[in-house]
Amino acid sequence: MANRILLIEDDRSTADYIANGLREEGFLVDHAANGRDGLFHATDGTYDCVVLDRMLPGMDGMAVLAAIRAAGIESPVLILSAMSSPEDRVAGLTSGSDDYLTKPFVFAELLARIRLLIRRGGTTGNAPQTKLVCDDLEMDLLAHRVRRAGKPIELQPREYRLLEYLLHHVDQVVTRTMLLEGVWDFHFDPNTNVTDVHISRLRKKIDEGFARPLLHTVRGSGYKLGVEK
Repeated sequence: MANRILLIEDDRSTADYIANGLREEGFLVDHAANGRDGLFHATDGTYDCVVLDRMLPGMDGMAVLAAIRAAGIESPVLILSAMSSPEDRVAGLTSGSDDYLTKPFVFAELLARIRLLIRRGGTTGNAPQTKLVCDDLEMDLLAHRVRRAGKPIELQPREYRLLEYLLHHVDQVVTRTMLLEGVWDFHFDPNTNVTDVHISRLRKKIDEGFARPLLHTVRGSGYKLGVEK
């Protein structure tokens, strides 16, 4: 049976783009163009995943999310929003969402995150994801802090965002294009070595002085964060 997705998004072009893409992947998609209609659909409680914008007419996304969780609905919720500061993402994650993806986005990543949430079955709304972990490397999204083996690691804002992106894709090959789009919001190749420079700096901070490296270069493909088997 096909999975059911509820898309709550007021921008028509964005909604059409997402809905058409998901339907091509075999999902059943219902769309609501405002918060009140979205909540009405969500309380049906039969969706495998809810994709929720934050800035909505009628009822904002955070209020919709609060009402969904207050109603005991455990469908996984992915917030998709142009509000991209660390504080915005933390607020979304700690308010009962299961994931947070910023606009502009890459459809392939949105699709991968939706599938992952469906496989996991979501959360109860009482245990939002506040930490990202890879082996002994841990990112605390609430405290905006990174540690490896208990040792604090100081990162610049772009390095933090880069590591956060990689921690969302542990043991997956992440291409240079994915990083340019996901971390720098470039939807074209600016023909610079910006990713290589930041990866090199990040690798020094999270790997040097530790027994096993976590950040690896996959020749000809990109990078991967994880423990080499």
